[in-house]
Amino acid sequence: MAKKPGSKSESVLFNVVYEDGTQKSNRRVPGELLGGLDGDEPARAFIEEQDREISEKSGQAPLAIERLWRVGAKEPKANYTRA
Repeated sequence: MAKKPGSKSESVLFNVVYEDGTQKSNRRVPGELLGGLDGDEPARAFIEEQDREISEKSGQAPLAIERLWRVGAKEPKANYTRA
């Protein structure tokens, strides 16, 4: 089915592993944030901001993201470190 003009942009789904080893799947990130020279790095910032908002409401400290990757892509190695 064709997309309607003016409809929302596509979302890209990400799997996220946090420093404590927990994993969240299918985290949605707006597609227009991705690509370009930064690649998927804006997804990390977007998800971290979501996590901060959630932690403020729940009263718990947000966890640091250890690694993230697009749903359907190969998972990065566990010793992945962010530059």
